[in-house]
Amino acid sequence: MSELILVIEDDQDLRRLLRAGLEEEGFEVVAASTGGQAIEIIEKQSPTLMIVDIGLPDTDGRDLVQALRSGGATAPVLFLTALDGMADKLLGFGAGADDYMSKPFNFEELVARLLALSRRSGTPARTTVDDLKLNPLGHSIDVGAHSIKLTPTEFRLLGVLVAKSGEAVRRRMMVAAAWPPGSVVHDNTVDVYVARLRRKLRESGSRVEIHTVHRIGYELR
Repeated sequence: MSELILVIEDDQDLRRLLRAGLEEEGFEVVAASTGGQAIEIIEKQSPTLMIVDIGLPDTDGRDLVQALRSGGATAPVLFLTALDGMADKLLGFGAGADDYMSKPFNFEELVARLLALSRRSGTPARTTVDDLKLNPLGHSIDVGAHSIKLTPTEFRLLGVLVAKSGEAVRRRMMVAAAWPPGSVVHDNTVDVYVARLRRKLRESGSRVEIHTVHRIGYELR
C-alpha cells in the first residue's frame, strides 16, 4: 500500500504543485486548504504522513497538530511554512512536528525528508517476500539454504522493490535508492541492472519475479 500524504496548505497554486509533484513521485495525496477540511479528511481516511502549513485561514497549523496529537494521531508531520525563525521552529517541534522546512524550498529535499519520515514512522522495513529474503549482512538474496550474492547497487535496487512489493515502483525512486544524489542514470542502465536481478532471482530458485510496468517502472511479486 502506498504512503497516503495529507497536504494542508491554503495557497491553491502551491497545493496543486505539491499534489502533482508528490503523485509523480508515487505517493497517494489528499489535500485540504483549512484545518477544518483536514480534520474531516483525517476522520474518514488514515494519512500516513502530513505536510502542514502554519498560516492556515481558520487556525494556526501548530494548534491543529497539537490537537491531533492529543487525540492520538501518530502520523509524522512536516511543517512547510514561510516562518523560518528559530522560535517558530521550536514552537513547531513543541507542537508535535517531526520535521520543519521553510519556504521557498527544494522539492527533491522535501521528498527525501518525507521518505526519511516514512522509514522512521514505525512500519517495519520489509526484507522478505514469499520465499525470498534479503540478507543485508551478506549483501545477498536467500531462498531457503540457497544464497546468491548481489553487488551493492543490485542490493539497493532489489531492496526498494522488496519494500514496495506488490506495487509499481517508479524508475526515479529506484535511481534515488541505488545511486548517489546528482548521478546521471539512464533508463537503459536501470534496465541492465534489472535484467541482472532477474537472472539472479531465477538462479536462486525463488518464485518471486520482477515485472515490467509499462511507462512507470517495475513491480516485484
